[in-house]
Amino acid sequence: MDRTQKAEVIGSLNEEFGKAGVVVVARYQGMTVADMSKLRSQMRAAGASFKVSKNRLAKRAAEGTMAQPMQDLLKGPTGIAFSLDPVAAPKAAHDYAKTNPKFVILGGVVGTQFLDAKGVEALASLPSLNELRARLAGMLKQNATKIAGILQAPAGQLARVISAHAKKGEAA
Repeated sequence: MDRTQKAEVIGSLNEEFGKAGVVVVARYQGMTVADMSKLRSQMRAAGASFKVSKNRLAKRAAEGTMAQPMQDLLKGPTGIAFSLDPVAAPKAAHDYAKTNPKFVILGGVVGTQFLDAKGVEALASLPSLNELRARLAGMLKQNATKIAGILQAPAGQLARVISAHAKKGEAA
């Protein structure tokens, strides 16, 4: 790899780190190409990306970005997962690590906060941003439905009373 290619890789990674909401570092030693393809497809499905690059280039790309605290994790065969959603990449990495023991999560960064492997696992257990939005919308809709029911109840009662008086008047 010549200098221009290295500069392109550093620039690309730096841009990704700058946009990312979370960065997860994992060791992938012993994984096959098929395993890596499966991992990448799971990451894409979750809205995340997984890249493998030289550690020295990744360290340079992390300088001056939110990913700078993770530089100590970049030793040996490591890959980097990142996503805009702070839960997507950790959740996809954690789910994949359950099925493949060769994939080991080392740690990561959210904002400027460094996370160890347990921190990434805790982050993976949180609901995603879309799930939280759906829950909030459901709660708002449920409350609005209850309010509409409460507001309609007195009008319905009044209509039943008037109907009962009308029937009583017709019977007399």
